[in-house]
Amino acid sequence: MGKTLVTDALVVGAGIVGASSAYHLARAGRQVVVVDALNGPAEGSTGRSFGSIRAQWADPLNIEMSWRSIRRFRSFPAEHGIDVGYRPSGYLLLVPDAAWEAQLAAVEVQRRHGVPVEVLDVAAAERVTPFVPAGIAGATWGPADGVVDPHLATSAFLTLARNAGAEVLFRHRVGAITSDDTTGGWHVTASGRAIRAQHLVNAAGGWAGELAALARLTVPVVHSRRNIYATAPGALPSPLPMTIDLGSGVYVRSEGPRLLFGGARPDQTDGYDTTVDWPWMEAVLERAAGRFPWIAGLPLDRGACWAGTYENTPDRHGILGPDPAAPTWINACGFSGHGLMQAPEIGRLVAEQVVQGAITSLDTSALKLERFAVAANADQVGLVF
Repeated sequence: MGKTLVTDALVVGAGIVGASSAYHLARAGRQVVVVDALNGPAEGSTGRSFGSIRAQWADPLNIEMSWRSIRRFRSFPAEHGIDVGYRPSGYLLLVPDAAWEAQLAAVEVQRRHGVPVEVLDVAAAERVTPFVPAGIAGATWGPADGVVDPHLATSAFLTLARNAGAEVLFRHRVGAITSDDTTGGWHVTASGRAIRAQHLVNAAGGWAGELAALARLTVPVVHSRRNIYATAPGALPSPLPMTIDLGSGVYVRSEGPRLLFGGARPDQTDGYDTTVDWPWMEAVLERAAGRFPWIAGLPLDRGACWAGTYENTPDRHGILGPDPAAPTWINACGFSGHGLMQAPEIGRLVAEQVVQGAITSLDTSALKLERFAVAANADQVGLVF
């Protein structure tokens, strides 16, 4: 097995969340080792993501985490001399009548956090992305929302982490984890390599639950497939920003010369699956054509379509912070489709937890793992949420 590798923090997962965590820990002066079972960075959920980022949320925590992260992506070239592919191409949310008042309330919260967001009437929204206005009360537009390149951003964070002294090991699959009762740390075996770490950061994405099980811990995270479908190049006369029909859940946006589109399948079975669901494409097209009738006649390109996975939790929100039974085990996983857009801030908060022993700069109590135990107990006594 060779000499044991000793480190302050072992980060498991070299996707965007793990890479950001590694950088922030190394920058804080901690010895850091990153291990990943795959062959390179962002080869799991990160590299198959849609790449879209937004600060248009309804709750203060998600707004703050996303907005802080967008500003970090935006400033990467100036701060680090690295372009991570951030482009403020915008987000247009088409809001049905029944949700309009709630959306306006969300806009006020967003603005209080400094997020630039505009309220558009139907006519103004149609000038951004053509759509059938029936049932739509209006739209909101986030001009700083847009896209980031998942591969560039992940590689950038890992480069910065290495520059700060971190070691990154690919093709190292974690096979065993035991706790050290004396130090409170962890003994880990990864593809035959022995590693001893005081802190372990669980950034294993959809595999986070399986990783935790090796340490006899419970982290309720599962994979859930998402499909992205694509037209042939040159299908549209001009680019379109990310546009979501909140009523149907269908979303569209341009990527270079193509139009990409998709929508979550409500009966999707949990599990890691990156094969493209072709029958679901027909259902998505049918939904999309009701709002965007021009999509029905566009030529499709099966070779440009792909599938990835969300790392879902039962309530579709992330898990961030220490395990209550093992305070040196730090979860940073389960962000259910918004890990990419919040990764810069997630990594900063992970480092804060490790260095200071608690997250104090932002109230992240809503993301504690303990909430699931509370919900389970409440369900047992018949409470309704």
